[in-house]
Amino acid sequence: APAGLSKSCCSPSPYQMSDDKKLKDSIQQKLVETGEYDRLKEILRQRLIDSGWRDNLKQYTMEVIKNKGDTQLTVEQLTSEITPQGRSTVPDDIKSELLQSIRKFVEEQQN
Repeated sequence: APAGLSKSCCSPSPYQMSDDKKLKDSIQQKLVETGEYDRLKEILRQRLIDSGWRDNLKQYTMEVIKNKGDTQLTVEQLTSEITPQGRSTVPDDIKSELLQSIRKFVEEQQN
């Protein structure tokens, strides 16, 4: 840690993490209850297709399968192999757009 800062200053306490999880769960529950979750999921799906992300991930997946050769891969193994690539390659503008939509939803729920 930088001089003068204790290590604990910057990492969330177990209480904060618990509160963050409660808040996240609460927002997700509201999104699902109102149908907004499905609406946002469909917009996200279409944006990922339009950006070429889906095709790129499909190509990456085929390369992973090819590189494994004769090794039998379970769906779980394949998923754990491609998930980090999938998450790290989502375009920033799409992430920002989704986050903005969720923020707007939360603000509207508070009014």
